Amino acid sequence: MNFGAHVDNAIRQVPGAPLRVRTDLSMTLFLTRPEEYDGGELVVEDTFGAHSVKLPAGDAILYPGTSLHRVNPVTRGVRLASFFWIQSMIRDDGQRTVLFDLDMAINQVAEAIPEHRAVIALTSCYHNLLRGWAEG
Repeated sequence: MNFGAHVDNAIRQVPGAPLRVRTDLSMTLFLTRPEEYDGGELVVEDTFGAHSVKLPAGDAILYPGTSLHRVNPVTRGVRLASFFWIQSMIRDDGQRTVLFDLDMAINQVAEAIPEHRAVIALTSCYHNLLRGWAEG
């Protein structure tokens, strides 16, 4: 009922298929209510430190597959969770971050100043970056 610090494998075989998936993003779906167990927090480390996560049943966290992470020991009850790995069309984590930040900024400008020409210009930049960075 714990898992030591690790980075997820870079490539995962799809069971029963000749396919492989690059694990750009990792996701943990919490299946047990937090009050049903003690401990068991998912701890994800990044440049800003360690972040402890224990979400309600049915909630999930998405984090870079390159992140060092662990699951603290469960000291009471049972922690059930499901894990997923996602291959992004954008291989590079830094490029995915730039696109995410740009998309969030576009949304803020569009909300604050609807119909502003900057929204179209920024959206064009976003899609041209995506076009250049995306893999088929």
